[in-house]
Amino acid sequence: MQQTTPLPVDLAQQVVRLQELLAQSQAQVQALVAENQLLRQKLEALIRRYFGHTKNEGLDPAQLELLLLGLTPKVATPEPPVKTTPTTPRPHSPRPAPRSGIPEDLPTVREVLLPEEVKANPEAFRQIDELVTRELDWEAAKFYWRHIVRPKFVRKDSAAAPSPVMPKPAAQAQDLVTTVRIDPLEVLVAPMPPRLIDKGLPGVGLLVHLLLSRFEDHLPFYRLEKIFRERHGVPLTRQSMVDWTEQLATWLQPIYRQMIVELFAGGYLQADETPMRYLDREEPGRSCQGYMWVYGRPRGNVIFEWQTSRGREGPKAFLESFKGKLQTDGYQVYRGLVSERNQPLILQGQPPELMLFACWAHSRRKFHEAKDHDRRAAWFIKQIGLLYGLEKRLRQQKAGPQLRQAARSAEAAMILARIKKGLDRIAPKVLPQSLLGKAISYTLELWPELNRYVEHGEVEIDSNLLENSIRPTAVGKKAFLFIGHPEAGWRSAVIYSIMGTCRRYQIDPAKYLQDVLSRLPSLKSSAIPSLTPRAWAKTHPQARTLPPK
Repeated sequence: MQQTTPLPVDLAQQVVRLQELLAQSQAQVQALVAENQLLRQKLEALIRRYFGHTKNEGLDPAQLELLLLGLTPKVATPEPPVKTTPTTPRPHSPRPAPRSGIPEDLPTVREVLLPEEVKANPEAFRQIDELVTRELDWEAAKFYWRHIVRPKFVRKDSAAAPSPVMPKPAAQAQDLVTTVRIDPLEVLVAPMPPRLIDKGLPGVGLLVHLLLSRFEDHLPFYRLEKIFRERHGVPLTRQSMVDWTEQLATWLQPIYRQMIVELFAGGYLQADETPMRYLDREEPGRSCQGYMWVYGRPRGNVIFEWQTSRGREGPKAFLESFKGKLQTDGYQVYRGLVSERNQPLILQGQPPELMLFACWAHSRRKFHEAKDHDRRAAWFIKQIGLLYGLEKRLRQQKAGPQLRQAARSAEAAMILARIKKGLDRIAPKVLPQSLLGKAISYTLELWPELNRYVEHGEVEIDSNLLENSIRPTAVGKKAFLFIGHPEAGWRSAVIYSIMGTCRRYQIDPAKYLQDVLSRLPSLKSSAIPSLTPRAWAKTHPQARTLPPK
């Protein structure tokens, strides 16, 4: 039997060191592969967010089944065309033109075209019919001067009677002059009505157009200045428009405060925040990051509040007098505020003042981002879709809070129990930094707040309605880029709140602003509650906008 010769000691030590280096290299390769995979997932998520359908979380059921099976959809190969015998098409009646939704009672301008023969000798012809071709045309807005004329009047029977002036003392005899004083006539002039901008140039119509162009159509002031100068020949400076906007926001601020009172009275609101850049003279050469904090109730008032930071001071001060249900995303500031408010009361045996609810849309969005990298995310998307299916049926039935609570307890509770088992089972098997791992961690961390909506029928499953109110500000940020001064953010907050609440109540903001701004200078503070969009919509049903198709 042949015996193997033992390796020298030095050679054996080298082999051991090589094996250790190989093991270390393999471990480093595995770590780099995992890191590369995570970075690719993040890169693809960013690409989808900025260049793809970022907010679209819709998923075809067939695609979902393919993901659950681990399959990839195949492109169907086109089949050869089947030869058919030609058939005579059956006559059919022409279809009526589809309704465009354009009102039929718009002003009409007739333009009559006559043949040249008729123009030459109109007496030789008589009209038997006419052909009418309709065009929908547009006439640009225009500037005009409004003269507020106040005639002066005197009574016809009044006369100016001369009256002598009493002589001065002897010490002033050298100054004696014989004069006649005319008694003043009684002149009647109508008083000047109060104006939004006292002794200012703009009328209410121009100011309303300015607000709509800036905060509804998202036109920066420099573009408005260019439009007014080039298309209308009216040079209005940007600084003038900024000053007018500030004065209008000051007029609307009492209505804004009353809208906050209406919002808090409901006992349920949703909260979110969105970044917005601003310029600060103390930070020359760069823009700073500010935030619009947004608070609203579904199908109710929406309030914007400007803050220069994302810290807890802003929501803490705003929510100081609010008691009730608060629905937010997973931002830790809200959880800290709720805990700070409730903990002393709980220790004293009193009921808590705030109840926190989470948003299922934020959780579903994280699983949606992970579905292309881990097919196990599709199962969670399907289960969350069942929760939303129940909410859709309840909306179609126009269910009230009691019916929604009963239906959720009967159906949603079982779905939530399945989701919880799936989260607990898969969480130990995924990398915490992977997209699926982050989605699972986010959902487990907020699990009590995500489940709480089942027991409260008045609470929505998510805060998507509030996010829809924030979208106009995102369009505006792309147009005007930043707010010109940190102390100017409150003006945008007030006007965005007015515009957003008008959209919530489906009233035309142009009609609302035209009426309110015309009457506001002459009203007392006691009339402010009747001027909020909520109260105004009840008394002006004709101002409701057309419902979307």
